[in-house]
Formats: sequence, structure tokens, C-alpha cells
Amino acid sequence: MSHLRGDYKSVWNSLSGSKQEAYLVVSGYTNEDKFHEDAEDTLDILRDTVGINPTDTALEIGCGVGRVGRVMSPFVQEWVGCDVSSNMLRLAGRRLLGLYNTRLQEISGYDLQPIPDNSIDLVYSTVVFMHLEEWDRYNYILEARRVLKPGGRFYCDNANIASDEGWAMFEAGRTQFTAQQRPAQISKCSSVPEFETFFRRAGFVDWQVATRPMWVYGWGRKPSV
Repeated sequence: MSHLRGDYKSVWNSLSGSKQEAYLVVSGYTNEDKFHEDAEDTLDILRDTVGINPTDTALEIGCGVGRVGRVMSPFVQEWVGCDVSSNMLRLAGRRLLGLYNTRLQEISGYDLQPIPDNSIDLVYSTVVFMHLEEWDRYNYILEARRVLKPGGRFYCDNANIASDEGWAMFEAGRTQFTAQQRPAQISKCSSVPEFETFFRRAGFVDWQVATRPMWVYGWGRKPSV
């Protein structure tokens, strides 16, 4: 396993060698019923923010084992799952067996190549930004804008450092390890000002940033022209 936080491919392949390891690292549990329930909750949030349409080609940044893709695919024309880890994508392929409007794409960990420009209706990323450095979070927002069709929609979220739950996560990481012991994978929070700045600087329109317990989340639209 790489000791560099930014070496996402090495880090996440090493953390997902088995199904149980992969499930635990992405969610903290292995219960299939809870996996399904949490994925349905994610769909409800997406419906309330960016909307989910039957004509959409939807792309997930950091799809992991396909938790959300399995429940979203019946409601869109095509679902594309992107992830840095070949191990995660192998497990996602098993989860998505029989769902013929889904496809999986391994990516570098820093961009959405080889997804073409202006080809996607909806891009979303959930419970992923905490695993990325701030520069890489913003780069994915820029990449989302690149691959979206004019008028396409984008959603992202992260733990909110201003919430009690987010602060507890921050403190747990800060106090658990000495500077010399910090592992490559430590979850890091975002904030409302960070998301507002990223959406504005990336050129999204009609964007909004909101909070709920633990989370900050934002959504917006690529300009139509």
C-alpha cells in the first residue's frame, strides 16, 4: 500500500482486496439490506436536488462496489460507474449482473478520462470527496462540467466540518495518529464556503449549497450555451 494519500489507485486497491474489506471501507458495514436502504436514500436526495430522468445518462464518480448504481439504473437510460480501483469495479460488476444499461470505467483518480466532452446528463459523487485532497475535489468538479451536456446537472457531498458530526470526524483523525503514523487513507471534511467557491469558480449556474446532519452538499447546472 502506498504511503501517499494522493496515490489513490494503490491505496484503494489495497483496501478492497476482498468483498468484505471493500464493503467495510466504503460504508463501515456489510449488511446487504442496509446497503440497499442507504442507496435508496441517496436516490431520494438526488431526486430532490438534481432530479433523475428516464432519458438521463448518469455518471457516478467513485462508484465503489456499485451500491447506488444498482438501485439507480432502472430509473435512467444508462448508468456509468467510474472508480479508481479495479478491485472495486470487479465487485461492482458482480453486483450489477443482469443490468444491461450499466457500464463501468476505471479512471486515474484525478480526472474522468476517457469520458467524452458533453456526453452526460447527470454527474454525481457521494461519500467520495472526504477521501480526496481539496485540489482533486475541485478537479473532479471541473471534469464534471467538461463531460456534462449543456444544461447537465452535477451533485456532490462531503462531511461538513461545521457540524458536530463532522467535527467529531475531524477530531478523531487529528488525535488518533501522530504525524509520523498517519495512514494514506484519512477522511477529511469540507465546508459550505468551500463548496460555494468550487461551484462558482467552476462556472456552474443555478447552484445551491445546503447542509443536513453531518453533511454539506451542493448541486448546480452547466450553462446551456
